[in-house]
This record gives sequence, structure tokens and C-alpha cells, in this order.
Amino acid sequence: MDAPVIEVENLRKTYGATTAVADVSLTVARGEVLGVLGPNGAGKTTTVECLAGLRAPDAGRVSVLGLDPQRETAQLREALGMQLQESELPGRMRVDEAMALYASFYDSPADADELLTDLGLADKRSTQFRRLSGGQKQRLSVALALVGNPQVAVLDELTTGLDPQARRDTWSVIERIRDRGVTIVLVTHFLEEAERLCDRVVVIDRGRVVAEGTPAALAGSGGQTLRFRTSVPLPDGVLRVVPGVDEVRSDGLAHVVRTRGDHAVDAVLALTHAGVRPEQLEISHGSLEDAFVRLVTATEEDR
Repeated sequence: MDAPVIEVENLRKTYGATTAVADVSLTVARGEVLGVLGPNGAGKTTTVECLAGLRAPDAGRVSVLGLDPQRETAQLREALGMQLQESELPGRMRVDEAMALYASFYDSPADADELLTDLGLADKRSTQFRRLSGGQKQRLSVALALVGNPQVAVLDELTTGLDPQARRDTWSVIERIRDRGVTIVLVTHFLEEAERLCDRVVVIDRGRVVAEGTPAALAGSGGQTLRFRTSVPLPDGVLRVVPGVDEVRSDGLAHVVRTRGDHAVDAVLALTHAGVRPEQLEISHGSLEDAFVRLVTATEEDR
């Protein structure tokens, strides 16, 4: 198998007494879209800035395309595009001027007009940067990150500030970029975005990776929820002793049962063995949002 395009081992970064990244390790395969999730202040942005060579780690090893971002910065910038969470250009610079300037840095740049069209900025080519809205500035930042035809793209809060339609248009652009084999690291707090775009996600909290896997696998780790009614009161303890059942809540003859993993069937079988017939039975699977909240809540309880 090919070696990972990105390798991070035991990354650590502090600012005085504040530890931004305590111990992060991850890999990204060629052509993979890796989502980086986590609450505000978890260390996501610092991690990807170390990947891009914008910050020097205090400890650990970082390799991107076999390059050390600190020692081989010039070579890396030829192959890596980055869209920052916040970026600024000279206020009077026009959109087309910015695109032409950034394209001039590369031997084989992408078609700037095509990128602007794809990102909904075609009618803003002659507009000065200071005249753009926040969402338009964000989309221009994405265009500038992609104009060099990078092998690796790091996108930090890709669609923050965009309206729902602009967000989906931007997702479509990223999907086309992914289909060309570009390796993408996507920092996001939109879980729908992660589910649509990412092959795999890592969840960072308090500067450490607390979970990783495909969006579907992490969503599945959130367990299942059963909702049903009974014609008679539920016998005491009939479900609480079932392995995998975390919570049983009853309001008269209406019941809600939460399980870990795929234990909903075990709960239904326990009801059957107890002679209880569940009516209006509904079984729902956990979502990525459920898993995310559970993981972050668990780390907060450990503090």
C-alpha cells in the first residue's frame, strides 16, 4: 500500500501556560478526505497550521508528501493549498487581481475563471476585496487555496458564514476536487458537511484525538433508540438487565430505551420473553451529531 500522504505523530504545541495541542497523531491516505471535528478551542486549527508549516510544533513529527513543513517549506507550498479560517487581502485589490497574483505562484495553475464561476463569484471579478461580504470573502479564500492545483488542500471552516445554497455549491466544488485525487483535510463544525464530504473523521478535544473512523461508524457508535407503547405497565427491571441497554424512560405506557451499538433487537427479545408486546415500535439509529456530543461530554466529565 502507498505510504500516507500526511503523517502526524505525537504533535504538541503550547503557548506559554496554554496547551493548544497536547498529543495528536493521525494519518491521511492519498486522495482521502479527512474531517477534523471538535469543540471550539480543541486544537483543530493549530493542528492543521502545523501541517501547513504556519506554526512550528514543540514536539512530535509532521510529514506532508514526505516533506517536513518547517525545513522544506518552499517545496511544500508548491503542492499544498490552504484556506484559513480568517484571512485578509489589501482592501483595494480586485478579485481577479487576487486570483491572477496567486496563480502566478504556480507552474500549472487551475483555471481562475472556472473556479470563480464554480464558487459563485463570477460577477464579482472586478469587485474590490473590501466590498465583498463575509461569505464572498470566504469563497474567495477557497478559490485562492485551490488555484494552484494542489496535491493536498487544507480547508479550515470551509463554509462558515455561507448561506445554505452557497454552502451546498461549495460542497459540490470540493467533491469535484476530491474526484481529481486531491487529498483534503477539512476542519469543520458542520456535521452534515462532514457526513457528506469526508471518508473518515477524527474528533479532537482538549488537544487530543478522542475518536476516529468513518462518519457512519462513529454515528453507529451512538447506539440505537427504541420508542414504543405497551397495553400494560412495563415490568420492573425487564429491560435494565439487558446487556447494552443504557437508559429506560417510561411515561405511563409510553417508553424510550437507549442502547449501545446494535442492541435494540436484544431489548425487543427481552420484552417478548417477558410476555410484553411493544406497540407502535420505532427504532432509530444514532447520528454523527449524537456521537460527537457523547464524545465531547465524556471528555468534559473526565476533567
